[in-house]
Amino acid sequence: MNLILENTDQVRFFTDMRKVFAAAEIAPQDYDWYVSDIETNFTPEGFSADDKWMHGEELVSFISEYDIQFIWAVFSAVPKGSRPTISEPPYVEGNPDYWNGRDPAPQLNGALFEIACWDSSATILINLPEHAQRAFMANYSDTQPLVKAVRT
Repeated sequence: MNLILENTDQVRFFTDMRKVFAAAEIAPQDYDWYVSDIETNFTPEGFSADDKWMHGEELVSFISEYDIQFIWAVFSAVPKGSRPTISEPPYVEGNPDYWNGRDPAPQLNGALFEIACWDSSATILINLPEHAQRAFMANYSDTQPLVKAVRT
């Protein structure tokens, strides 16, 4: 099941990745990450909006150091040490697959799951492990199945 958190006052802002990882009980350092379609509320020195590979430890360090909001972004988790070829980078802004009434799969071939930051107003969780789904829903009771929340 894919999930979405939106229209709630349970979070200060939807796309605080520290809170997302903590709520889902996901240890980012256990994965490598391809981060794409990035727009943030500010750009820390040495960081760019270019699509990028990040080791899990690097991602943890970055989100721990900066109080950053990802307005748009797709975080694709892959097995540690894996770097699949990127034919088309995952994207969130304007992606109709989130809203077509079917459960989308992670966009990046080889990705285990993906977390999408939607216009700083929603967090979309695609193919999370079952334990992470349960943990996220327990932490944020306003979480809904994505197909139920599809906009018409």
